[in-house]
Amino acid sequence: MAAPTCDTFAFCMDAAAQARRALEVRFISNSKGKGLFATRNIRKGETIFVEKPVVSAQFLWNALYKYKACNHCLRALETAEENAQRLLGRFQALPHPEQCSIRKDLHQLCPSCQVVYCSPECRQAAWDQYHQVLCLGPSREDPNHPLNKLQEAWRNIHYPPETSSIMLMARMVAVIKQAKDKDWWIKLFSQFCSKTANEEEEIVHKLLGEKFKGQLEVLRVLFTEALYDERVSRWFSPEGFRSLFALVGTNGQGMGTSSLSQWVHACDALELPPREREPLDAFIDQLYKDIEKETGEFLNCEGSGLFVLQSCCNHSCIPNAEASFPDNSFLLHLTALEDIQPGEEICISYLDCCQRERSRHSRHKVLRENYLFTCSCPKCLTQASDPDVTSEEEEEEGEGEPDDAELEDEMTDV
Repeated sequence: MAAPTCDTFAFCMDAAAQARRALEVRFISNSKGKGLFATRNIRKGETIFVEKPVVSAQFLWNALYKYKACNHCLRALETAEENAQRLLGRFQALPHPEQCSIRKDLHQLCPSCQVVYCSPECRQAAWDQYHQVLCLGPSREDPNHPLNKLQEAWRNIHYPPETSSIMLMARMVAVIKQAKDKDWWIKLFSQFCSKTANEEEEIVHKLLGEKFKGQLEVLRVLFTEALYDERVSRWFSPEGFRSLFALVGTNGQGMGTSSLSQWVHACDALELPPREREPLDAFIDQLYKDIEKETGEFLNCEGSGLFVLQSCCNHSCIPNAEASFPDNSFLLHLTALEDIQPGEEICISYLDCCQRERSRHSRHKVLRENYLFTCSCPKCLTQASDPDVTSEEEEEEGEGEPDDAELEDEMTDV
């Protein structure tokens, strides 16, 4: 791959520099592809790398329901108190408001289309990378604008819970349209995992449902009307558009940000005497319960992105690393869950904590349906003789209400 040629590519240079210190990407096999391996001792709890996405976007329903996030880095824009009040549906003052990290004085609007950014730097970065192409200007509220028609069609097809966004694909095209070195970007996107035609069809089917072929053609026509570019003309053909969906479906990393979560972490770090700590912890515990009753599982500003290094991490049902977003932005932190030795593969889990505790049969079912592979990690191999059935008790457990600890993890682990 050619070397980066402008400041826009700094994210790749940063990630590559970190990778050289601790990581190596290796080809494993035709069926498994590449993997990420440690080149030195990595200690449990260590941040293995921090990475910006190549491209990212907030989910469309998430934005429509007023989960206010920076249009570039997905940083939550509400104060912690505003965040809590929206999720609760009522006024709620928070103790220690000084622990909220949101700086509204830095927020800026695009002067043409009024989308909001958390800082002048994010507004400029978006403009330099893709927003010149995607800026709606005075047509932001025009339902007949091609981009608005595309987004409305997507919302009518892909209801919550969301797993991707058509705007992630739109930004991929827009980045190439604006780039000085278009070939470099095309090569960069091409290094993400690609699938055979049959596998692409299965992924699209999973994303769009039973009538995906008709829905996909509607989206493709609207996508072409809004964004067609000769340099990536294949992406606008039926086969190429399906492969673009497959690329996003298999490589997209979900992201979540929350100003309330940041406030909770800051409060947890306060050194308080027991007479102050106990009522604060009790307040936070009750806040979680009240929000869960009102809002359910939709707690964070959510979106997805494509990450060069993270996409090289294969799955394991007993992962030795995990991705998180502790900076309240699109910066992905990969953290070691265990000590990792030189030469050892760095694996994350594509399953959540509850799914990982289910039977081998249930885990394989989720992985086959969503990622089109059968796991052969050490845990799965040791359970190879287990019956290929899902117990009624396991199904009931999966449908049960989350306990308080799980609720707290869900709200704060972003």
